[in-house]
Amino acid sequence: MENLKKQVGRVNESLDRYGVKFCLYKNGKFIDQLFPFDAIPRIIEYDKFKVLEKGLKQRAYALNLFLNDIYSKRSIIKDGIVPEEFVYDATGFLAERVGITPSLGVYNHISGIDLVEAPEGWYILEDNLRVPSGASYPLIARDITRKMSPSTFENNKVYENRDYADILRNMMDEVSLGGINVVLTPGRYNSAFFEHSYLAKKAGAVLAFPEDLEVINDVLYYKTFNGTPQRVGAVYRRLSDEYLDPMVFVQNSVIGVPHLMEAYRKGNVAIINAPGNGVADDKGIYYFVPRMIKYYLGEEPILNNAPTYVPYYKEDMKYIIDNLEKLVIKDVSEAGGYGVLFGRDLSKADFEKLKDHILAEPRRFIAQEIINFLDLRV
Repeated sequence: MENLKKQVGRVNESLDRYGVKFCLYKNGKFIDQLFPFDAIPRIIEYDKFKVLEKGLKQRAYALNLFLNDIYSKRSIIKDGIVPEEFVYDATGFLAERVGITPSLGVYNHISGIDLVEAPEGWYILEDNLRVPSGASYPLIARDITRKMSPSTFENNKVYENRDYADILRNMMDEVSLGGINVVLTPGRYNSAFFEHSYLAKKAGAVLAFPEDLEVINDVLYYKTFNGTPQRVGAVYRRLSDEYLDPMVFVQNSVIGVPHLMEAYRKGNVAIINAPGNGVADDKGIYYFVPRMIKYYLGEEPILNNAPTYVPYYKEDMKYIIDNLEKLVIKDVSEAGGYGVLFGRDLSKADFEKLKDHILAEPRRFIAQEIINFLDLRV
């Protein structure tokens, strides 16, 4: 480990050379930012890791059953487990998806579930089932550190992650409806463009821009350089639902593929992750995931949500209003860290304004206890 600490500069130089960037738009400017590397890892013992793995699989499976249900029979609503307004008012709910069953019934092919460790154990902060990103960074960082400091891996039992690309490729092949696999990127100026190109190469898929794809007779094709179209069986899309197909969603989208949703509806192409998954990672729906696990699987949740309150319920509303200065408030329709407010940090005027917003729009917010992260300093 000491050797790895000495190699931090070289590792970061290599990351820069390979273009391992994460791009941000801030104050109207495009910022190309190096992905930072820290030589000191978060060490998770094997036994704890296996519990986390089992709990995350349980959660992902229940969320997949929920997505299948609310776009078909809606049993969980009829049985009163989840109020219907929490589903139909979610910004990620797509009415256009109702009645479409994806290949093999898989909705959340890739799940990005945020975990945090507190002194009393692990909590899940939120679920990301739309277009989760970030897998490429630990993959390439691990490859580089293995070259820079082989002794770190020779002298420590490090859980392997080099099979991720094979798992991704196998998943795409499994759900494919006949044809090549493509990673659909909106382009160079997307925040995670490095990841799009990296994963396409590693998984043996074609990196495709919107103009490279065309739907003909409800079948999706990739336009090759020699003009010969190749049928596409699976699309790992890296753009949001609303820009996916200008014939169905945002009409002036120039990064979507016209008629893609019709090809999807006809069962001619798999889309990874499924459109409409946003309903399941709505922060209001997050509150009900433990109930989903019990409802669909008949099991107790292995991993806990952070302590959460929904002002939709009167008792929760009272607790939130009485303890607002001690809570973190999240706007359910926001993502990526946006729409998060700490009651303790607000001015008196903003504090009162937030309270009024919560009282007026209880479906719009959730509140959580502030978690003290486990102190990992050595």
